[in-house]
Amino acid sequence: MVLTGGKPTPTGHATGGTGPARSRERFLQGEPVEAGVRTSILSSWQRSRSLGLSPNQADLPFRDDFDRDARIVRAAVPVLDRLQARFAGSKMNISVADASGTVLLRRFGEASLARSLPAFQRVPGFVFAERVAGTNGIGLALAERQLIRVHGAEHFAERSQRSACRALPVRDPLSGRIEGVLCFGYPSSTEDPELAITIRKAAQAIERRLLRQSSARERALLRAYLDTGAATSAGLHHTVGVDELALELHPRDRAVLTEKAAELISRGQRAAAVVSLFDGRRVTLVSRPMRSGSGVEGVAIEAVLPGPAPREPLAVPTQVDVPPGSSGRLAVVTAVPPPRFVPAAAAPGRLSVATLSRNLPDVAHGPFGTVDRVDVADDHPDAPSRTRGLVMVGEPRVGTYALAARRRLELLSEASARIGTTLDVRRTAQELAETAVPRLADFVTIDLPEAVLRGEESADPRTDLHRTVVHGISDDLPFSPVGKQVDFGPTTPQIRCLTSGQAVLEPDLKAAAGWLAQDPEHTERLLTEVHSLIAVPLVARGVILGIASFYRAQDPAPFGDDDRSLGLELASRAALSIDNARRYTRERTMVLTLQRSLLPHDLPDQDAVEIAHRYLPAESDVGGDWYDVIPLSGTRIGLFVGDVVGHGMLSAATMGQLRTAARSFAELDFPPDEVLTHLDNLVGRLDREEPAAGAGVIGATCLYAVYDPTSQQCTMARAGHPPPALVRPDGTVSFPDLPAGPPLGLGGLPFESAEIHLPEGSRLLLYTDGLIEDRQRDVDVVLDQLRGALAHPEQTPEQTCQTVLETVAPAHPCDDIALLVARTHALDPRRIAAWDLPADPARVSEVRAAALRQLADWGLDETAFAAELMLSELVTNAIRHGAGPIRVRLLHGRTLICEVSDASNTAPHLRRAASTDEGGRGLFLVAQLAQSWGTRYLPEGKVIWAECGLDAA
Repeated sequence: MVLTGGKPTPTGHATGGTGPARSRERFLQGEPVEAGVRTSILSSWQRSRSLGLSPNQADLPFRDDFDRDARIVRAAVPVLDRLQARFAGSKMNISVADASGTVLLRRFGEASLARSLPAFQRVPGFVFAERVAGTNGIGLALAERQLIRVHGAEHFAERSQRSACRALPVRDPLSGRIEGVLCFGYPSSTEDPELAITIRKAAQAIERRLLRQSSARERALLRAYLDTGAATSAGLHHTVGVDELALELHPRDRAVLTEKAAELISRGQRAAAVVSLFDGRRVTLVSRPMRSGSGVEGVAIEAVLPGPAPREPLAVPTQVDVPPGSSGRLAVVTAVPPPRFVPAAAAPGRLSVATLSRNLPDVAHGPFGTVDRVDVADDHPDAPSRTRGLVMVGEPRVGTYALAARRRLELLSEASARIGTTLDVRRTAQELAETAVPRLADFVTIDLPEAVLRGEESADPRTDLHRTVVHGISDDLPFSPVGKQVDFGPTTPQIRCLTSGQAVLEPDLKAAAGWLAQDPEHTERLLTEVHSLIAVPLVARGVILGIASFYRAQDPAPFGDDDRSLGLELASRAALSIDNARRYTRERTMVLTLQRSLLPHDLPDQDAVEIAHRYLPAESDVGGDWYDVIPLSGTRIGLFVGDVVGHGMLSAATMGQLRTAARSFAELDFPPDEVLTHLDNLVGRLDREEPAAGAGVIGATCLYAVYDPTSQQCTMARAGHPPPALVRPDGTVSFPDLPAGPPLGLGGLPFESAEIHLPEGSRLLLYTDGLIEDRQRDVDVVLDQLRGALAHPEQTPEQTCQTVLETVAPAHPCDDIALLVARTHALDPRRIAAWDLPADPARVSEVRAAALRQLADWGLDETAFAAELMLSELVTNAIRHGAGPIRVRLLHGRTLICEVSDASNTAPHLRRAASTDEGGRGLFLVAQLAQSWGTRYLPEGKVIWAECGLDAA
């Protein structure tokens, strides 16, 4: 066999139990064959089986009423004649089929081949559509809409096992629609890689001839218009075209005029439209139906401008598109057709546009002879003076395509602005659906894997799809509801689009067997509404994100290739936005997990205050807001709330370091102003030692309050943080005027504390600035709202938190919100015992005796022995090493606390006494008997305290 220059390559039937023959046998027996068969072939096999086709079926449908003079036939005959000459002497079978799969033309490289082949391979009229013939070249090319190759046992039917073929769809360059299929058939024992190049060139030649047919029709329409204008030109006004005003027209005006002209052509009837220009002027576009001498019906669009005619005559211009063999130039501009495989939605308008220029000669020469200047009269003789000129001429069908292409480009432009406005996966998917309805589809469903919704990648998207969006022109169709898991069968368009990575078009859902079998319960009702489907995979950066399904219902015309290309482009753009949202969701989840892990999980048990808290992350990103509750000595409680500047992982990590340090400084019993000083030094050191590239200076704000239930005094200090809100028992709300203090990290500036008396039952609200600061709201207004929300003394801390978040917090917070509400309690005075004594060792026994009596009154006889020993050691230590006066205090709360204070600032140190030492064992004994012990410094002096469990022996 002699082909196009390449050496024939034997590619016969598979041997050794492998290859397409073996795979086909396994498939027919119901065994899995995904690893051994190309995706397109396997999908076609599955569709063939779902249609109920038999591989042994020998007969094909035959039509004798096919159009033997169709456009595709006229364009293909000369090309097939050249191919026949090229493949002379070979066993090549060349055929052309129409868009329904019916073979219209046959050519053979060897004349005897036509006599030896069965009828379906040599006689025009047989139908090779996949739905009736199974997997074959013509049928698969129509289904896949691209160049395909089917070899030997890859055919579904037994009748074609010995053949191989390559087939390629042929498109109308004007509309982008498939007009037919060019197919090369040859014995399966030979193969030539250069056939792919040959068939592409041949298909392009046919398409050029299709374009030439359309261009001739347009030229005929223009000739009819010019002939009409020349016949009526006497005494009439001059002509002007849109491009005559190009220098003074805004680009938007030119686009509006062109689009309106295309719309008028698509209507195909006499009409007029007034177009308002950017500068306030108005142009009237008039459409004139006409017919050429050859019977071509079309429409001419003229622009009518008010005012007197220009003094200088305007001439019909020359043209750049000259048909072969013409000696002159034609007064029309024909847009260059798009290259192959470019969707019509992205191609320029294909209408003939006439442009006029003042600088052209008075006479223009064209293929139809010499044409004088064209002056067209107004419709009425008495009409005011107007200037009229040709804008466009074309056929209504072509105008419809051009208008549709422009609107598709507008939809893509709008999609760029509407899709991806947030970093939320579900919202982005919803935006895709809202953009597509109703301009592309009437209904859209979007299915995403649960893993993608969480911000992860799905291991197997086909088994993890959940209905995420259902959107359409109505809400009463029985699509699977949002949230439900959807399981698509292997032959459904949705799974086929995931497998192939390409959009799958089902023009007629009533014939889509795989789709019909998917959901029998709802299919019958759906088919009364929808009739056409495009299933598009959502893929970005190599990650499969889900499926978008576009359904058409109201428009009786089915989806076409242009719609499929548009749907694919929309889905591709949306997929990038969904992937960005997915990646952001993953990062945000990680930061939020870190943030929450660094916040307190369980608040400590204590009797000083009743606590409630909330943490609300920002919608856009997670910040460094935090809070903490720290039990302190003497039944006191420490309350923290803070905010690290910035967002993201760095802020969360810095927050964790700051909270840990704050807890440590607080547990050392430093007063609030000193705790802030230590934190200020820490933040400054972090900023110097761990600079983050591009993150700026580390900073933070903080508020620290210490409440003492024995005195009901609260000491507070703040570092650049909003002041707390104080709600007194009578419902009065105030914001204490605390010394502001600089934010943490500035260094060198002092912090000051303030002391406030809090009656029992008061509520103290600590919060971060995300609660009250918002670009859309005034701070004073928000503080008034906060006053109103807090002015309910009967509310519990939990109720207060909920009320504040519902009424004061912004609906879409752009910053984190940390909230801490504490309702104060007072320690019963009957549970407090205190004695003052001089620095005299003889008085120690009196204090021990009084303490024992008090413990007996409290019913703590079992704790008395340990308490007596601890108290004796602490008092003796204060008398020997401290300075008077000395004060002893017992506190009966959850535990028993023994406190001894003196006027000295010297702190005792715990040490292990050697066996030969006479002293040094007092604090060691206290540490063994107490749950905890420590030293708290006062403005003058110190307090040594020890805490004993009430169950101690």
